[in-house]
Amino acid sequence: MLTRRTLMWAAPAAVVAGGAGLSGYMLLHRSPGHSPGGIGGPFTLVDGSGKTVTDADFAGKWMLVYFGYTHCPDACPTALQDMANAVDMLDPAQRKKVAIVFITVDPARDTPAVMRDYVSNFAAPIVPLSGSPEQIAKAAKEYRVYYAKHPTEDGYEMDHSSIIYVMNPEGDFVANFTHESSPKQIAAKLHALV
Repeated sequence: MLTRRTLMWAAPAAVVAGGAGLSGYMLLHRSPGHSPGGIGGPFTLVDGSGKTVTDADFAGKWMLVYFGYTHCPDACPTALQDMANAVDMLDPAQRKKVAIVFITVDPARDTPAVMRDYVSNFAAPIVPLSGSPEQIAKAAKEYRVYYAKHPTEDGYEMDHSSIIYVMNPEGDFVANFTHESSPKQIAAKLHALV
């Protein structure tokens, strides 16, 4: 869930939505193995069936990558539905070239089975990925994602940055959106890229 506290702490990550500023910074300060934009990189996670999945499994595909969690009340379901709607606006040939990837930031609750059941609520082939806390932390670091546990009276919520990353078939970062971007905006960009 995005709260004031989230926005304050997530400000560096949220700047990605502004575009060139952070991308330019990351281009100059990227580490080996990262895409030219400094965002993205290798990961090893687990899909909804319990199978190990790596970034190499998406080679040759355009990816829409979003980090969130299944208990998220607003930003995550909105982003997933918007990505699903955007991909649905593509022609069939383009659709086959795009993968929607949803990576949890709450591996304690978001087991592979929970992730699988959650994404089944969307009319799109979303790839749900979970893993150990260490695997999630590594993937989040590669994508410059902020997340933190936020205690509540009933347990906890996860504060997290809310960015949709567009990665090309070589695994390079090429564009981004927020959960407030419309499906038409996302689809228009994909039409131009895919």
